[in-house]
Amino acid sequence: MDSLLLLLGLSFVLACIHFLTKSLALGTKKFVPVNLPPGPRPFPVIGNILQLGKKPHQALAELSKTYGPIMSLKLGSITTVVISSPHIAKEALQTHDQALSSRTIPDGARSLDHHKHSIAWLPVSVPWKNLRKVCATQMFTAQRLDATEAVRRKKVQELIDYVHESCRNGSVVDIGQAAFTTVMNSISNTLFSIDLAHYQSDLSQNFNKLVYDVMEEAGTPNIADYFPFLQSFDPQGIRKRITTSIEKLLNIFDGIIDERILVREKMMSKESKDLLDSLLNLADQENSSQLSLTSIKHLLLVSTKNLNLK
Repeated sequence: MDSLLLLLGLSFVLACIHFLTKSLALGTKKFVPVNLPPGPRPFPVIGNILQLGKKPHQALAELSKTYGPIMSLKLGSITTVVISSPHIAKEALQTHDQALSSRTIPDGARSLDHHKHSIAWLPVSVPWKNLRKVCATQMFTAQRLDATEAVRRKKVQELIDYVHESCRNGSVVDIGQAAFTTVMNSISNTLFSIDLAHYQSDLSQNFNKLVYDVMEEAGTPNIADYFPFLQSFDPQGIRKRITTSIEKLLNIFDGIIDERILVREKMMSKESKDLLDSLLNLADQENSSQLSLTSIKHLLLVSTKNLNLK
C-alpha cells in the first residue's frame, strides 16, 4: 500500500509537469467538449482511482446505484466508461460491436510486441480476421476435438494411475500440480503430439511458474496504464518482468517448432498430424498472409495462458 501511494504521489507530480507543459504548448487552442455519461467527480490528476479501493468490482457496483447503469470515470488521465446493465452491455457488444470492439491495451501486453501478434489484443483488421479464421478452422473444429478425445482420456487415466501409485507408496500428492501436468500434456499433445512435463519432473513446475508469473504480473494494477506517458519508464517494472517470462516461454516454443521443421524436411512430408503441422502448412503456403512463425508462437502463448491452475 505504501509503495502504491508513493507511485501515486510520483505520478501526481509528473502528471502536473506533463499537463502544464502540454497546456503551454497548446496555447490558446480550443477543445471540443465531449458529452460523457454521469459519474463521480474526479480528483485533480489522479481522477477516481482512490474511489475504486481494494475491491474495484464492489466499488463500481455501489457507484452504479448512484450514477446509473452507464457512467464515466477518470482513471488517472484515462477516461473510462463503465456499463453495469446487461441490456446496455448487449447493445454495446452486439449492436455496436464494430465501433466498440477494440480493447485498451495494457502496458504489460506490449511486451515483445505481443499486442501486435495476439488475437486477444489486435483490433478488427485483416491480421485479426486471419487469426480468427485459423482458430475457427484449425483449433476449435468438432473434427479436431473428436480426434483428440482418445488423447484426453489417456492423460486422465495417467493422472489416476499416478495418484494410485503415490497412495500405495505413501507419497504426498500435490493435486494442483498433478492436475496442471495433466492439462498441460493434454494440450501439448493436441498442439505438438508430445508431453511437455512429467508428474515427478521440475519441468512442469517451471512451466507452471512461467505461466503464473505472466498472469500475476498482467493482473497487477499498473500505474503506467492510468498515466500512459509513464509507459516508457515502466515505474513498477511490470513490463520488464513479463518480458522475461514471455521470452522463456517463446524459447520453449522455438525449440519445438525448429525440431518439427527439421523432421518435416527430413521426412519430406507435410502431413498434418497435429495442430502445429496444420499451422506450419498454412505458414508455408506461397504468398500466404494468413500466418507467420511469429504469429504461431504468440497464438500458442495465448493458449498456454489458460493452463494455470495454481
